[in-house]
Amino acid sequence: MTALSGIKVLELSRVLAGPWCSMLLADLGADVIKIEPLDGDDTRGLGPPFKDDISAYFACCNRNKRSLAIDLLNPAARPLIDALVRDADVLIENYRTGTAEKLGVGYQRLHDLNPRLIYCSISGYGRVGVGAERPGYDFAIQAESGLMAITGPADGPPSKVGVAVADIATGQNAAIAILAALLARARDGVGQRVAVSLFDSQLSGLANVASACLFSGEEAGRYGNAHASIVPYQSFRAADGEFVLTVASEKLWRSLCQALDRPDWLDDPRYRDNAERVGHRDALIGEMQALFASAPVEHWLQRLSAAGIPAAAINTVKQALDSPVAISRGLKIELAGLPMVASPLRLSETPVAYRLPPPRLGEHSAAIARAFGFDPDRLRADGAIVG
Repeated sequence: MTALSGIKVLELSRVLAGPWCSMLLADLGADVIKIEPLDGDDTRGLGPPFKDDISAYFACCNRNKRSLAIDLLNPAARPLIDALVRDADVLIENYRTGTAEKLGVGYQRLHDLNPRLIYCSISGYGRVGVGAERPGYDFAIQAESGLMAITGPADGPPSKVGVAVADIATGQNAAIAILAALLARARDGVGQRVAVSLFDSQLSGLANVASACLFSGEEAGRYGNAHASIVPYQSFRAADGEFVLTVASEKLWRSLCQALDRPDWLDDPRYRDNAERVGHRDALIGEMQALFASAPVEHWLQRLSAAGIPAAAINTVKQALDSPVAISRGLKIELAGLPMVASPLRLSETPVAYRLPPPRLGEHSAAIARAFGFDPDRLRADGAIVG
């Protein structure tokens, strides 16, 4: 038994935020039907790399789902879609504002069909207000939310994060909201509309940086691999490479000074607490950098580890995937020959389950149609489904 056994989800979304949300629910046991247009989710073609005609991009967010490839504008498709909606607990869509209504899958119509339905809308900038009509893409959201302004070298240009963090955060927020709505439905007996946007999610995700800007009224700076309000908390160059050091408490600062044989730093009024260290960042970091340049990375990692001070090598992605931590945590899995990263969710009594590999386009169309009493051959002949 999994946590969401018995929960039925219809995913009418594409690319990353919506599929990420529904995969989280699927890993927790929900039965997810991925409803795709006849030409499929955009990410099916985003590559290379591909493996057995499945793109790595599509594979990363579409396991544990069944694929129904259907033309929502085809009148022959409407009875099947309505039957699916009446049977569903959750529907996830990320169309541009107004498109769901044009396709006959808008909130009000589906709420009338199934008042218990949790209807989740994912958008770029929200369904109301300035930007409601705009499409939302992660890169643009990173730019407009302020994330790029604080990312990259301090003396270089703004930079995006190397992965679509706005999409991922939005997918996770959507999953949280859906779970909350399911709990509310169990109490009150009715469904509701859930709305999550990329812009809202990413602006909220600026966390302490946004908070500091609100507190001070001053513009946030860009610190590269350093921290705006914690020192020392950054990368350093050793004799043979770089590593990161994270000293986020006064206890750790005292331990660091002892581990580096620099008790004089403890007596220096410029470094007596974090606020002073932030104010005298350049002086302290200059001293520390000169020290760390005298020995290789492994020397410092061993020395710092022995003192209980958080520090780490800067891995490549492949090194991270092959690291002892990843291996010991079982974070690399394989489904039907497709390698992927495991779910980070760990539940002691209702663990996640990996039941299905990422589906081929329309792989389950016929079976789903038959399960709801429809003839797949007739639907194919009418051009309503493929597969």
